[in-house]
Amino acid sequence: MSLIDWFVAPLQYEFMVKAIFTSALVGMVCAALSCYMTLKGWSLMGDAVSHAVLPGVAFAYMLNIPLAIGAFVFGVGSAIAIGFIKSQTRIKEDTVIGLVFTGFFALGLVLISKVRSSIDLTHILFGNVLGIADADIIQTVIISAITLITIAVLRKDLMLFCFDSTHARSIGLNTTFLYYVLLSLLALTAVAALQTVGIILVVAMLVTPGATAYMLSDRFDTMILIAMASGIFSSVIGTYISYHIDGSTGGCIVVLQTLLFIVAMVFAPKHGLLAKSRNSRSVAVVDGQHLDK
Repeated sequence: MSLIDWFVAPLQYEFMVKAIFTSALVGMVCAALSCYMTLKGWSLMGDAVSHAVLPGVAFAYMLNIPLAIGAFVFGVGSAIAIGFIKSQTRIKEDTVIGLVFTGFFALGLVLISKVRSSIDLTHILFGNVLGIADADIIQTVIISAITLITIAVLRKDLMLFCFDSTHARSIGLNTTFLYYVLLSLLALTAVAALQTVGIILVVAMLVTPGATAYMLSDRFDTMILIAMASGIFSSVIGTYISYHIDGSTGGCIVVLQTLLFIVAMVFAPKHGLLAKSRNSRSVAVVDGQHLDK
């Protein structure tokens, strides 16, 4: 099979066109948000929110309301619960996050196991972008638009909040508002990514592109562009690979993102392992010349 055929063959099927478009959109949104997650050090928070939406999906089905509403409510609710427990007890944040997200996730598993429904647990956990419905595509487009517009409008405030919340507060920014805006965007993005990679793997899409871009650039604007490019590339190519090898779409996307990070970690021109090795040798040579003198 030629390279052209490799790319063109899947486009003969409508479900593949929908899957590629949705994956690219979710990959772009998750990548943009992942830069803020990386800067803030919120990888565990992303893990918590993405897992906590599971009981929301079950409750939404039981109440016959859109699954996205239940998922969003429980996603934000988990973040509020984390903040409350942290402020009212002596337990550290990472421990609180572990307690809350495992508790919510376990509750979701219990509800889905007891409620007779058409909900496929495997699709919720690992995604099913190849079988995505038109209504879910519309939902993903709306959520993506809301998230990207919010990030564009509050870009500088969110960047300062993530980089140094104390300084942001000292110059008059409402850090509490920014905290809950970021959490709401995180919950929305987790909902959007449910169909693509599922609850288990969404945390990778919310962390890996930002981490990859962080290795390649010291400028935040450039970092976002690199992250979005890597998110779109890995989502599209990962979907193609999953079609040709008949494998998990979400798994292929995340594996490809991880490979991109490994490449950046090794070959990044300034912060990569090879660059650090060269710099170390240069310093050693300079120090040796000083000793000779």
